[in-house]
Amino acid sequence: MENGIERIIRERRTIKSFTDRPIEKQDLLNLLNAAVWAPFHSKEEPWRFIIFREKGRKVFSDAVLSTYTPAELERFGEGAAKEYCDKTPVHLLVVVREERDPWKMKEAMLAAAAFIQNLQLLAWEQGIGFVWKTSEYNRENVFTSQVGISPEECLIGTLHVGYINKDHVPKPRPRKPAEELVTWVEG
Repeated sequence: MENGIERIIRERRTIKSFTDRPIEKQDLLNLLNAAVWAPFHSKEEPWRFIIFREKGRKVFSDAVLSTYTPAELERFGEGAAKEYCDKTPVHLLVVVREERDPWKMKEAMLAAAAFIQNLQLLAWEQGIGFVWKTSEYNRENVFTSQVGISPEECLIGTLHVGYINKDHVPKPRPRKPAEELVTWVEG
């Protein structure tokens, strides 16, 4: 029998279609305050967040569009701007400090991934979904500088967040059973 956490893990999907209902600032803060309980190895939490909502979505949209070539702007610009400014209620960026030590950088990235998973599960429970993007524009200096990410930081992902449009929830994709993935090493 599935308990509450297992049910949410199995039900959660990547959501790309949202309702028009805005997400209140305090609701976002409540989700973030719960999700930061993800494990991390450093002495302090490695992440910070940049949130674009309401009219701030245009800043995000303009930053993305600044990475487009003239041909891409002509072909996709209007649709992308509408998607980022009108159809997606919140854009949440998860950022970590760049670490010189590659192992510490991996730890920071893995901790941020655990944070994002926490956030997905907590949000799902409240009818909020998102898609976690690591698009090409995430790596463009022109984008990162326009959204407030310093050269000493690394963008782990852009989360496009909103209340779930229940008519557009994808069906689950099959998963391999653990029995097919485990290598047992026993005495």
